Amino acid sequence: MSYDDTAALIAEAGYSGIDYAVRPGGHVVPEKVQDDLPRAVEAAKKAGLKVEMITTGINDPRDKHTEPLLRTAAKVGVKVYRYGNFNYDLKLGVWESLQKHKAALKELGSMNQSLGLHGAVQNHAGPRVGGPVWDLYELMRDLDPRWSGVQYDIRHAIVEGAQSWPIALRLLAPWIKCTDIKDFRWQQTPGKGTVENVPLGEGIVPFDAYFKLVSELKIAGPVSVHLEYPPFERSPRPLTDAEKRPLFLAGMKKDLAVLKLHLAKHQLA
Repeated sequence: MSYDDTAALIAEAGYSGIDYAVRPGGHVVPEKVQDDLPRAVEAAKKAGLKVEMITTGINDPRDKHTEPLLRTAAKVGVKVYRYGNFNYDLKLGVWESLQKHKAALKELGSMNQSLGLHGAVQNHAGPRVGGPVWDLYELMRDLDPRWSGVQYDIRHAIVEGAQSWPIALRLLAPWIKCTDIKDFRWQQTPGKGTVENVPLGEGIVPFDAYFKLVSELKIAGPVSVHLEYPPFERSPRPLTDAEKRPLFLAGMKKDLAVLKLHLAKHQLA
């Protein structure tokens, strides 16, 4: 979709902003960020939307695209951005991998400070950095939360820590300036469980307990709703773009309604 069409859809769904993917294959690609990100932000503004947060692939402060991307983001009013993935090098070792990433994050933190940005690592289920969630504390404990932090994702936290997730959330709270929201349920077969993403409120993420703790810990900042369940891919026949749009719109509206109920209940909206 074009930037104008994207913004129109998001506004019609009732959201207040767009979390653009500014990374390879995203809404804006790094090679064209200086031209295209301002265009994308302007389209959002025309539709009455904010662009305070973006998702990037940044994990190397010295990559040729890092500084131009961040300077452009700061110039157009972005306040928070998500880093790219940080991986474990098992040949190097788990602990040694974290120490290597700490050096890169320290340098990125200094760059963020100079531009007035906050960069955040998402906790993402799986074997990479942020999967265990606790590992993010080792990365963050010496960094200023104003410029460096965690983009907390409760769905991924539940996948990896079904009952222990509140402990890590309490530990990381000072560094959480933005969050992600989505839901899932387990599909089980003997000896195996796979994740199925579902609309908000239809899975096993304990949103009431989560938002109660978010309120208690005074966690604030932009919330990015990730619509990752299949809104039309399971149709028995191929659908046209015109047929897909209302299906996607309905899913977005439903998720937002569920989210707003929880935010209102816990006085977070």
